[in-house]
Amino acid sequence: MYLFVDQLTNVDFSYLDPKRGLVGETWLADFGLQGALDQNSMVCDFGVVKKTFRQWLDLTLDHKLLVPSQSPCLSYQLNDTYIELSWKSQRGEMTLSVPESAITLIDAAEITPQSVAHWCADQAKKLMPNSVSQLDIEFNPEVISGYSYHYSHGLKKHDGNCQRIAHGHRSTINISKNGIRDFDLERQWCQRWSDIYVGTKEDIISENDSQIQFSYQAEQGKFTLQLPKHWCYIVDTDTTVEQIAKHIACTLKQQNQQDEIKVKAFEGIGKGAIYIC
Repeated sequence: MYLFVDQLTNVDFSYLDPKRGLVGETWLADFGLQGALDQNSMVCDFGVVKKTFRQWLDLTLDHKLLVPSQSPCLSYQLNDTYIELSWKSQRGEMTLSVPESAITLIDAAEITPQSVAHWCADQAKKLMPNSVSQLDIEFNPEVISGYSYHYSHGLKKHDGNCQRIAHGHRSTINISKNGIRDFDLERQWCQRWSDIYVGTKEDIISENDSQIQFSYQAEQGKFTLQLPKHWCYIVDTDTTVEQIAKHIACTLKQQNQQDEIKVKAFEGIGKGAIYIC
């Protein structure tokens, strides 16, 4: 008997890619379990499946940086509870020093929905009840009819895992001018923020013509990240979705002073902020 749970949850994270660099991403997670019926005529109670695997994904993938441990672009070392990482690829070089809990090393050469699903299924076997003989996991991006962008960021003031300096999202955006949806403006912003790191100006500790280094102390520890300058978009505020919506709206307002601008910015799937000016 086969039990399935489609779109069990979604995970927001960033990952390292040899061609794209630091990529913010959001995937929906589908689960399937093969097994015999138990004394309750079930493979497994849906409530148990949802709670167990949702919590596991939250701890393992969500709001983390996924790193392909077999990639030739990677070198890293563990120092107590911290990980220091260097990534050298055709798009540039990145260095990172963060608490170990902010990183998940995936035993693969590249991060793809398939490689992460295979790794997760192998790691999560220990969570299966005795009645289950096989666990299948599938990750898919949200189907978006319009445009989307991939961004990474960190929120040092956040009490939870958003404080991690290199986590991210795949998001869409709705922009209206005088009450009419403007798809051209949406396309422009999504192109501008394709695989971008949105950084806060006050978190910059050094900068030159080619590199920017960010660092801050948060509840979980000290986070330091150095990136190629062309990977970054700098704002004067925190990079919450509220401030992102406001920044985009106000930037567009400066260019269209006679118009009302409304920005509905998503953070991952089904949540976000709206700002009108």
